[in-house]
Amino acid sequence: MAKSQTPKLDGAQALIKTLADLGVEYIFGYSGGAALPIFDALETVDSGIKFILTRHEQGATHMADGYARATGKPGVVLVTSGPGAGNTITGIMTAQMDSVPMIIITGQQVTWMLGKDAFQEADIFGITIPVVKHNYLVRETNELPRIAKEAFHIATTGRPGPVLVDVPKNVSQSPFTGDLDAEIDLPGYRPEKGYDIDEVSIEEAARLINLAKKPLILAGHGAMISGAEAELIEIASKLDCPVTSTLLGKGVFPESHPLSLGMLGMHGTAYANKAICECDLIFNIGSRFDDRIIGQADKFGANAKIIHIDIDEAEMGKMIVPDVEVIGDAKTALKALLPQVEKRENPDWLEHLNGYKKKFPLGYKKQGGLRMQQVLDEIHELTEGDAIITTDVGQHQMWAAQFYTNDKSFKWISSGGAGTMGFGFPAAIGAQFACPDETVISVSGDGGFQMTLCEIATAVIHKLPIKILVLNNHYLGMVRQWQELFFDNRESGVDLEGNPDFVKLAEAYGAKGINIKRPADVKKKLQEALDYNEGPVLINAECIKTDNVFPMIPAGAALEDMLIEPPKYKMEKPVGST
Repeated sequence: MAKSQTPKLDGAQALIKTLADLGVEYIFGYSGGAALPIFDALETVDSGIKFILTRHEQGATHMADGYARATGKPGVVLVTSGPGAGNTITGIMTAQMDSVPMIIITGQQVTWMLGKDAFQEADIFGITIPVVKHNYLVRETNELPRIAKEAFHIATTGRPGPVLVDVPKNVSQSPFTGDLDAEIDLPGYRPEKGYDIDEVSIEEAARLINLAKKPLILAGHGAMISGAEAELIEIASKLDCPVTSTLLGKGVFPESHPLSLGMLGMHGTAYANKAICECDLIFNIGSRFDDRIIGQADKFGANAKIIHIDIDEAEMGKMIVPDVEVIGDAKTALKALLPQVEKRENPDWLEHLNGYKKKFPLGYKKQGGLRMQQVLDEIHELTEGDAIITTDVGQHQMWAAQFYTNDKSFKWISSGGAGTMGFGFPAAIGAQFACPDETVISVSGDGGFQMTLCEIATAVIHKLPIKILVLNNHYLGMVRQWQELFFDNRESGVDLEGNPDFVKLAEAYGAKGINIKRPADVKKKLQEALDYNEGPVLINAECIKTDNVFPMIPAGAALEDMLIEPPKYKMEKPVGST
């Protein structure tokens, strides 16, 4: 095969050509000296790639993350060396924890200065080892196309994740004399094994399912990544089996479906958590059994057999030891399982759980001022639950998960494993670039929003019609809630005095701003924001300062210890960390 090379290309130009061939639409990032050849290549190569200049490198990673979660395609980031690369760490960790495909390209000092503490030198290869799926330090110019292709392949196959490619400046600006069509070379990486499902494990899973009298399906983000929505509905219907989802699995099974129990875990529905405690089978499809779900591990599902489907073998037995392990792609596994499970009806089990739904409905007080729950409830009604919702982390995130129910995949974008404040707004920008015709709503608290609010400029420049909902209680509300319940109401480091006027701030950037202060104004003001599509609009909702999220399972406690309402006794400090 003849080499598809052009003598006049340099390494950076070869890299950009390769990225274009891989289907890259947008690159999010921030320029700098060590990455200058790559930024120049964006101008000299007719690639069709649009570069989105952010206001901070962390914002760039969250935008790429939001783009990836909304499309399933990898988001791409380009930044310079040293502090520029260092500022991406939080976003890379967020993507790694939540299995999001991302490519991070970092400029680097010239190779002969590596390890010599040169200007803006940092060992980003070493720094990122714990928070990436894989990373590269490129030392040869001609390797750039192959490495770029490998990075995309690794990021998007098996369990997705971020891949970092560190490119020294001399490597990117040296002449390229290699092959643009170079093939990937990953002999030890075999993600195709995820589609080769062990027949014995499927047979054993089917046996346990067919024996169960009170089964429960737990649907996670992995089911969504695999595209298993249809199979999930089919098996739930065939088994007449209730379904609960994780925070990141919201929407993979329609939450309006009669068999849905909503989200489980620390701030999940009471009826989902009670179902976990009382079922005789937990069928986990694509969830990693994280600590926010299981609570006290030795009491989780104590009366149940457990089946665990996951593409990542490392998750098997990490927190909960299943009775049956099915290692592989969720969609493929469900297709193999469906013919072997028996159709049945579970009227008594479903009636029992419906009793819990009636006894412990999600709700909130209608008096006492403007509550976050009301704002989220109203925006769900106005959008008919069809908007793309991104969130930060905290009380507003949990209330959004409770009151903004989802019926479709990829419409709920939130930081799960890392719990990253500042994620929601830039993620919304990435999602809006990905889905220009969709309504995208960023839901933030006043704390998290201030961590990345500079990206209002990015949204304004590109006239993105994002609705930026700031649920403003002038507190770090979730931390304050913990201090109230477990630390005798001693408030420390939670009062956000000095908050700016968010509406004036938005207007200073050139965005529209709307204030909501009274419960009676919520619907009208939200509709005004939804009707405005000339650019971003910020809605500052002045909410009551001290409200708590329930239900709640204290960190490390058993699901049986769930608090439905504020306790009337002094709580012991939680044994879990968060």
